[in-house]
Amino acid sequence: MGPLQGIRILEMGGVGPGPFCGMMLADMGAEVIRIERASQYRISQHTTDVLSRGKKSISLDLKKPQGIDAVLRMIPSVDGLFEGFRPGVMEKLGLGPEVCLERNPRLVYGRMTGWGQEGPLSREAGHDINYIALTGALHCMGRAGERPVPPLNLVGDFGGGGMLLAFGMVCALLERERLGRGQVVDSAIIDGAAALMAMIHGFRAAGRWSLEREDNILDGAAPFYDTYETRDGKYVALGSVEPAFYQTLLRLLGLEQVDPGAQYDKQGWAELKKAVAARIRQKTRDEWCEIFQGQSACFAPVLHMDEARLHPHNTARKTFLEINGVVQGAPAPRFSRTTPPEPAPPPEPGCHTQEILLAFGFSEPEIIAMRAQNVF
Repeated sequence: MGPLQGIRILEMGGVGPGPFCGMMLADMGAEVIRIERASQYRISQHTTDVLSRGKKSISLDLKKPQGIDAVLRMIPSVDGLFEGFRPGVMEKLGLGPEVCLERNPRLVYGRMTGWGQEGPLSREAGHDINYIALTGALHCMGRAGERPVPPLNLVGDFGGGGMLLAFGMVCALLERERLGRGQVVDSAIIDGAAALMAMIHGFRAAGRWSLEREDNILDGAAPFYDTYETRDGKYVALGSVEPAFYQTLLRLLGLEQVDPGAQYDKQGWAELKKAVAARIRQKTRDEWCEIFQGQSACFAPVLHMDEARLHPHNTARKTFLEINGVVQGAPAPRFSRTTPPEPAPPPEPGCHTQEILLAFGFSEPEIIAMRAQNVF
């Protein structure tokens, strides 16, 4: 019984941020029905498609009028629909927001794009790296004098895109309960990535953020906020930003001669970083873990993915789970009363087609005819 139990959402098949939005909604108990065209590749790979966990899957050929008609017949019985196509594609299919909202005025219609529904770049191709490049986020990431480093596709696709689309969908569903009307949610990755930079923009306005990489408190310039290599070639992460934690850090590293009052004096950062790096290299990662255990110095070992699932804290909280042999992050956040069940494994594409059509009121003869016409 997750908090979104009873909410029914249609997900137009896509990749990346859209499916992540659907995963978040399904994790919270919504019935998410993914509309897709089955392919041999997806069928063979579906067991590892973590973004499809907990969803149902229906296969429809949207190039056929019967496929479009099937979606339109489903619209009145759902709470939301979201799509991740370029602007204008859903309109060309005959499934644009005006058509769908006419059939169901309470519908929440989500749109996931990179550049947004309008603007000079709205119809251009792009990926996460392009969107975060144009917002100034990518420029901040990397070492001094070196090229910017992509932070996987977490900041754009998943943080600024899929997660904010899920947030927007839920916001619109809540507003609908007050006014009884649905609306369109325009979630652009470029907008979301810019929103995630809010605190950094505040720092910049206050004169506390340089435009140079590795020259700021949170980008690796500060000796107390960076990663360091240990004697065994592994790494630890330090985040001792507050003075109390910084003093503990200096004590545990044997650097008591360093003036803790000069923590934020950038002039001394480069020299102190060399001293910290030299101390960290004297011991293994596990030795440092033992030294810092229970000391509240904002320390953590840098674990690779296979190590992370085995860390005692992660195992105690059940931060990771394993579904059909695939390790993945557990649903988040958590709720005190409406705890959702463990997600079901990713479905084989199209495996729920007949079940879903029957649930939406299609008759057996109609389903037989659709199959004969290769609509699914």
